[in-house]
Amino acid sequence: MRADAARNLDAVLQTGARLLARDPGTSIAAIAAAAGVDRRTVYRRFDSREALMAAVYVAKLDACDEVFAQARLAEAPVPVALHRYVEGTITVSRRWPVDLGRATDETAAARLRHLLERLDEFMARAAREGFVRPGLPDGWARSMLVHLTNVASHDMPELTPAQGADLVSQSLFQGVGAAPR
Repeated sequence: MRADAARNLDAVLQTGARLLARDPGTSIAAIAAAAGVDRRTVYRRFDSREALMAAVYVAKLDACDEVFAQARLAEAPVPVALHRYVEGTITVSRRWPVDLGRATDETAAARLRHLLERLDEFMARAAREGFVRPGLPDGWARSMLVHLTNVASHDMPELTPAQGADLVSQSLFQGVGAAPR
């Protein structure tokens, strides 16, 4: 792919992610205009808004796979792996703000399930190593991690990814209560 074509594709995908996250009914023409390309440029690559959305999901899932690889959830010390995961996920979520839970493609849904299973394994490891209280309902710690990361990603844009990762880690491992008196 030529460099200008690659830049155009990236602009369309990122713009599509941003606009479709806000309004799933956003037109291809609106996405093209916001991305600074002609509508025909988008239609040459994607025959529908749904095809564009599927490509956005794939791009976000690819970026998530890279975050998991860099976080080394199974090998790195739990606090280090958690911080890497959250920092990377905040960056990915801000770049690709679509909700993967809304993906209708079975391949994307299966990839998301696999990522969530890996997070469950990581949280089970965190519990075994004493970082998370054992005996919580299945999926509770992972759900808290995902929710806190989403809050840092989208509700706290003033936080850098590193600051967000610090807050998520502290909130997950220590809670938000005041220190004992």
